[in-house]
Amino acid sequence: MTENIQLQMKMVLLGDPAVGKTSLIHRFVFDDFDDKYISTLGTKVSKKSITYDSLYGDKVVELTLMIWDVMGQEDYKRFHQSACAGARGALIVCDITRKDTIINWLHWKKALYDYSGEVPIILIGNKNDLAAQHEGELDELSKFSSANNVPLFITSAKTGENVEQAFSVLGEKILKIDINE
Repeated sequence: MTENIQLQMKMVLLGDPAVGKTSLIHRFVFDDFDDKYISTLGTKVSKKSITYDSLYGDKVVELTLMIWDVMGQEDYKRFHQSACAGARGALIVCDITRKDTIINWLHWKKALYDYSGEVPIILIGNKNDLAAQHEGELDELSKFSSANNVPLFITSAKTGENVEQAFSVLGEKILKIDINE
């Protein structure tokens, strides 16, 4: 009989305002999309479980991700500090139609590391459904990803493209660190 392990870990979504953090969470947790923009005030926490086979030998792991949606305004550092404290990993989200959000991802990485230490990161280039509106930004994002040895997923919260995979890979990275501790 296979033994099950149940774990719960905190992760955060960071990035500039209006990059799609809340929409990505909504797509991942509820498999739904709402195109009405509502700015996140403070933080909002959602959760979803993912099952992993064979990470702990023959044991099945059910990881419940406590997903913190953090407001994107840079000047709210006390929210960022409390939201990032204790995070075991992060998705840093950029809008591939807005070059400034791609450049700013390094700011979010530094803030995360300042408050949580060097936890696993996945870089997200969101809004791929608006592919006609990005000119060369994917190349720049790919260069950032390679130079910093951070996995990159190009996603669309609207269509669901690569959303589940990005969260799943982050969960796996978090669990692999947990296994080695």
